[in-house]
Order: sequence, then structure tokens, then C-alpha cells
Amino acid sequence: MNRFRRVLIRWEKLAKTYLAFLHLACAVITWRAIGLLE
Repeated sequence: MNRFRRVLIRWEKLAKTYLAFLHLACAVITWRAIGLLE
């Protein structure tokens, strides 16, 4: 998660927005791990 500054430092005021970026970061990490995104 350290590579995603937007998740590391919470800039969003709404919890829903922060949670959406957290899920997006997890998805990108997963895609990179299985080789779909390089």
C-alpha cells in the first residue's frame, strides 16, 4: 500500500471515497501479482 499515496495519506473526507480508492489499490496490486497489468 505504500506505493499508493492517495491511500497511504487519507486526503478524502468521505469514508465511501476512501474505501473506493482502497479497493482500487487492492485490485491493482492483485492484477500486477497475476500478471495482467505490467
